[in-house]
Amino acid sequence: MTAVPTIHPVILSGGSGSRLWPLSREALPKQFLALAGGRSLLEETALRLRDGDFADPMVICNLEHHYLVAEHMRRAGVEPAAIVLEPSARNTGPAATRAALMVAESDPGGLMLVLPSDHLIGDSDSGAFIAAVRTAAPAVEAGFMVAFGVTPEHPETGYGYIRRGGPLDEARGCYRIERYVEKPDLETVTRYLEDGDYDWNSGIFLFAAAVYIEELETFRPAMAEACRRALESASQEAEIVRPGGEDFSTCTPESIDTAVMENTKQGAVVPVDMGWIDVGAWSALWDLAEKDANGNVLIGDVATHRVGGSYIRSEGPRVVIVGLDDAVIVAMDDAVLAVARDRTDELMHLAGKLELGGGRQRVHRPWGWYRVLETGDGFQVKHIMVEPGAKLSLQKHRKRSEHWVVTEGKATVTVGDDTFRLQENGSAFIPAGTKHRLENDSDTPLHLIEVQTGSYLGEDDIERFDDAYGRA
Repeated sequence: MTAVPTIHPVILSGGSGSRLWPLSREALPKQFLALAGGRSLLEETALRLRDGDFADPMVICNLEHHYLVAEHMRRAGVEPAAIVLEPSARNTGPAATRAALMVAESDPGGLMLVLPSDHLIGDSDSGAFIAAVRTAAPAVEAGFMVAFGVTPEHPETGYGYIRRGGPLDEARGCYRIERYVEKPDLETVTRYLEDGDYDWNSGIFLFAAAVYIEELETFRPAMAEACRRALESASQEAEIVRPGGEDFSTCTPESIDTAVMENTKQGAVVPVDMGWIDVGAWSALWDLAEKDANGNVLIGDVATHRVGGSYIRSEGPRVVIVGLDDAVIVAMDDAVLAVARDRTDELMHLAGKLELGGGRQRVHRPWGWYRVLETGDGFQVKHIMVEPGAKLSLQKHRKRSEHWVVTEGKATVTVGDDTFRLQENGSAFIPAGTKHRLENDSDTPLHLIEVQTGSYLGEDDIERFDDAYGRA
């Protein structure tokens, strides 16, 4: 009896989510946000695999998101086979290539299930997703590369489309790919739905790692070679893999679709109705959420009068809206977005400017987060939150002193040779050049205000001596 190939999930977590600015930022993009429930999109993606017979997943992510990925996988109770850190963003083609090379080396006959981490699949439809993977497996074993096409529910111009060709003799429920169409206009999309042979391109793929590499070497040999060199020069510690940055940077940014799937003669598609949605714009979140009698989605401290069909969200300040319809308004501590609901995709035109000038956003660290409240000549004030059971590194700063005031919770503080406890309103002073550590050994979050003073306040003025997260 022939052994059934193992399916290795590869979760792509490198997106920036700029179309959901200002909630989604470079430091905390949408895959790490709980946008439609209590779990982040990354957690939901990992948990989606529990009902199938899969190997432990590999996660491809931005270098800066290493600890966020590890924490969200821990929350999901999923042990990753590897977390591969991207030295620079190069789209899904190079990401899948590195994963394919790793899978082919450890399991020459292994299959890869490529999954974006910023999509949603309805809880009640997860069985349809697993069933679609099982439908696709025989086609992949026959040498095909399978895309998963989502049955369209309405005319949508923000998605790519796949036209189905004839059915495969090798696998029931699978069809040859006749062609790809990238984000057609409304008139064309309406015609596609009437035709009935087009599906939304979900960005989910199943193929043999060896077949992907073979096809890539045919159509994009430079990409294959650059990724191979990057892995040969990679460093690895436990599950963390760091490809060589210099070699990887030579890869041309390109998607799996344009690099391979649109060129191969071995492309196939499995249409599936699985409650899928690409949470790519604020209008999609309005579609998803429960609405009030006026068709509004109101989140946070929001008051309205004569407002309809709008998505209004506040993550801090009170927001008052009068006499607006079909709008998206999102208020953060450091930024406000106001846009017509049918024009949220146009945020992409401002992608290069969105991160400029927003100094008060949260900066996430493996132990929690901090937010800069005020900066001036020779001083800086931060709000710091430390998760229960977490601790910062044992460290010192050469050019700045720090003064901590606990505002909520309990802290264990080390300053020099002394270790002591601080309650609410308690404070500690750390002179420049003194070893120190902040720890939350309680079961509730710790909040404190940190006042820094000195000649230089940059984040690189830090010397670590011991660190629970491998940064020393």
